Parts: sequence; C-alpha cells; structure tokens
Amino acid sequence: MRTRPSSPTAITVLNLLPQKSNLKFSTSSSNPSSRSLVFTKTPKSQPQTRFSSSTTRSLFTGIVEEMGQVKHLGNTPDGGFDLKIRASTVLEGVHLGDSIAVNGTCLTVTEFTDEDFTVGLSPETLRKTSLIELEAGSAVNLERAVQPTSRMGGHFVQGHVDGTGEIVAKDPEGDSLWVKVKVDRGLLKYVVPKGFIAVDGTSLTVVDVFDEESCFNFMLVAYTQQKVVIPFKNVGQKVNLEVDILGKYVERLLSSGFVESIKPAA
Repeated sequence: MRTRPSSPTAITVLNLLPQKSNLKFSTSSSNPSSRSLVFTKTPKSQPQTRFSSSTTRSLFTGIVEEMGQVKHLGNTPDGGFDLKIRASTVLEGVHLGDSIAVNGTCLTVTEFTDEDFTVGLSPETLRKTSLIELEAGSAVNLERAVQPTSRMGGHFVQGHVDGTGEIVAKDPEGDSLWVKVKVDRGLLKYVVPKGFIAVDGTSLTVVDVFDEESCFNFMLVAYTQQKVVIPFKNVGQKVNLEVDILGKYVERLLSSGFVESIKPAA
C-alpha cells in the first residue's frame, strides 16, 4: 500500500514567464492589508520555476469535497508564487502533479504532506481569480479532478475561471440563503435562468438574471451553506466564476460561420 511521505516532496514545475519578469506582492504602507501584483526585473542568470495551467487537462463536477484552510500564500525564493493549504479528504491518494480545484481554480499539486498540499500560482491565475484576496486562515473550497468512475453530481466544470463577480446581496429566506452577484456583461451573456454556473468551484443553478443590474442570483439550501465558503464571504467580496462551456462553444460556432457552412446547397 502506498503511503504519503511525512515531509514535503518537491516537484520540478514549468517556467511560465519570460526570464526578465518577476511577480511579487506589493503591500500599501497606508493599508497593510491591501495587496497588489507588481512585476519587477529579474537578472537573466536567475532561474524561475512556475506552474503552467496550460498543461492541465482535468474535469470537475462542482461538488465541493471539503473546505480547506490556507496556511501560506506568497512569494518563493526562486521567484515563484505558492499557496499552501491544510486539508484531509483531498489528500487521500494524492500524487505530485494531481489537479485540485481551489475555489474553482484548477491547480497542480507541487508538494504535499499528510496534512497539507502546495500549489503554484501563475500571474494570469492571480489576475483572473479572487485567490489574491486569500490570507492565512482563509477557508477555500476543494475538489479533486473526477475519475472515470466518479458520479457526475454537478455539471462539467473545467476549473478554468472566466472571471470574478462581486457579491452585492445576501438575504435569508427560512433556512436558505439568497445570494446576488454582479458580473461583467461580457460574462453575464452566458448566464441563463435555470442554467449551470460554478461559483468558487461550487456547481449551482442560476435562479434569475437581472440584465439591467448586470447581476444574477442563486439560492443555497441549509446543507450547502455548511459545506462551501460562499456563505462566509461578505457583501463586496469577490467570487470566482466559470460559466457553462456549452454556451461559449455555441457562440464560437455561430460567429465562425459554421452554421452556414453545413447548410445544404440550394
């Protein structure tokens, strides 16, 4: 039987950025809790190692397996950027290079122990997702990539975040919770009533779409509220969003002239 090592196991990861670029957090002196991405020059002689999301080919269901806790988020000595998370369920049978969705973002395991795992973050991941807002102690949704024998309890989720939305309202109704999210209109066009959407990696059903407000809403039942991080977020905080991939494929086919190309000749 295979056992996990008690100390972190390292893996060589791929270089994502040009050698002259480097990513670091900048902390405002007036607001120490405020962080932003900053690119700086790195000498050519200094090697960089980065996780590359372009090599990931995984599928998720949007059914969160557990909530993990961030232990560390920040720069590494070699110019990379790491996120370490305390977990238990998703560590069962874990291997280096496995894919785990963290708040709906597909990331690659680069180190792990019996109590936690580490993933590398690329600049594009930090720009496109809400992961930059995490800090030590933050709760995160975790899901391992599905296997051929897994039940598809949610919908097809790639772990490729399309963008972020902002929680603008949270209203209880009985033991359920209404959540309204404001999103860029470029993404809202893919959101349809009673359609699927992944919010922080949680497969949810859209209830209504409010085009005038550029918002959509959904409802969380009592059970779901206890299993995902969304209820713990405040109005004004960001959530990662992944729209249904089918809508994007249909749009692409229609705009490319595919429909006209398959029409029978007159």
